[in-house]
Amino acid sequence: MGTLMINRRTVLHAGLVGGLLAAAGGTPALGKPGGGGGGGAGTTGNLLQTPPVLTDGTLRAARTSINLGGRTGSALTYNGFLPGPTIVARPGETRTLTVTNALDEPTTVHWHGLVVPTAVDGQPHEAFGPGASFTYALPVQQRASLNFYHPHPHARTAAQVALGLQGAFIIRDAEEDRLNLPAGAYEVPLVLRDANVDKAGALTYNGRASGFLGSVPLVNGTLDPYLPVDKAVYRLRVVNAANSRVFRIAFADGRDMTLIGTDGGLLGSAVRLNEITLGNAERMDLLVDLRGSDYPTQPLSLLDLDSGWTLLRLTPKPQPVSVAFAGLPSTLPAVTPLSSPVRSRTFSFDGMTAINGVRYDMRTIAFQVPRGQVERWTFVANGNPPHPVHIHGASFQLVERRGGRGRLYAWEGGWKDSFLLLDKESVDILIRFDIPGRYLIHCHKLEHEDAGMMLNFEVTEGVSSTMASGVTGAQDQHASHHG
Repeated sequence: MGTLMINRRTVLHAGLVGGLLAAAGGTPALGKPGGGGGGGAGTTGNLLQTPPVLTDGTLRAARTSINLGGRTGSALTYNGFLPGPTIVARPGETRTLTVTNALDEPTTVHWHGLVVPTAVDGQPHEAFGPGASFTYALPVQQRASLNFYHPHPHARTAAQVALGLQGAFIIRDAEEDRLNLPAGAYEVPLVLRDANVDKAGALTYNGRASGFLGSVPLVNGTLDPYLPVDKAVYRLRVVNAANSRVFRIAFADGRDMTLIGTDGGLLGSAVRLNEITLGNAERMDLLVDLRGSDYPTQPLSLLDLDSGWTLLRLTPKPQPVSVAFAGLPSTLPAVTPLSSPVRSRTFSFDGMTAINGVRYDMRTIAFQVPRGQVERWTFVANGNPPHPVHIHGASFQLVERRGGRGRLYAWEGGWKDSFLLLDKESVDILIRFDIPGRYLIHCHKLEHEDAGMMLNFEVTEGVSSTMASGVTGAQDQHASHHG
């Protein structure tokens, strides 16, 4: 067969229009990623579903019927899709999304990874009740990255997420466009999670303060998914959207994946790995080469090594197309390191319910941070790990891990908004905030968050308070953010 040349410029418009048409249809349909065509002879399982694309418009949170891939059921969904529509934006745009609450309890939507003003961050304080709507005008002002969205009402986040409410939010920019990364059918979002599914096909939830571990994996809302593949390089955009489960992903044949990005976008250089640990809310941008001798002759399984689950099978097509890829440059867009912190703070994640010994109170501002100054924050695990740490309002950089695993990993590089804190570990980050307002620190094991492992803080114009424990001062100046 001939060789196709496919890149983002040639497919972005077609993919966006096709996604919008699917979103407008109102009835969930199976996506058809992988360049079209079926799997090889003897393929079993369910074709991987792909959510439609949405720019501006409406998200309706409601219990609806769903297709889990070969099986119908019900879940909490946005616009009838599990996961919800993938929202796509570019820097300088404002995404305007009106969320309608058709649930029987209050909800809100947090745009995880987006650095946006407090009023549209979707914090517990802004929850709105059944029958109400809220319009989020989201200014997009950061580099290309994979983010996601999910509910954030106090004490009900875990249940609403476990029952289905989540979706991806992709930012694209000119810097990324110039790389001509795999696009269209060869860029595949993978929203990983676990679930409990009852005999009627309904998602159920029985979480406790210690967490929630579902009995089956879902990828893009699909049970036992497969993806028919061509002889191409695939870009896998992976998010761990599970409440509590940490995924340790690898291919069954031990082949390498090329890591090109994390939470906040592209790394400064690509890294080849054959195993990645993905904590709750973390994202990975991976390239997988299936050309030439790397093309699988039998289904190739993507595994979770800890549970033993097969998450996804890449299945050879009867007549695969060969797709050219020019390859990556020797360096990717630079990530400017933060430096010279002006003060330090320490946060102890205590048991399952508190930070620095205090349970969450929506009315309390724990401390204040001056806008535009770099600080060094230390996070300590004090029982009942893992604690996937998430900070609203800024991206940050990990600089050191002591105790426990005793090192940083390639998938913790670049700009981050979430990281995994395990037993007997302390992790230091450098962080700078550019938008004044109230923001949150919390454990993204959602059952811990709901139980009180969360605090409010405030970013101010030049005012600092030392209510967080272990605060020390320094006189050095800060570096620039989001290089």
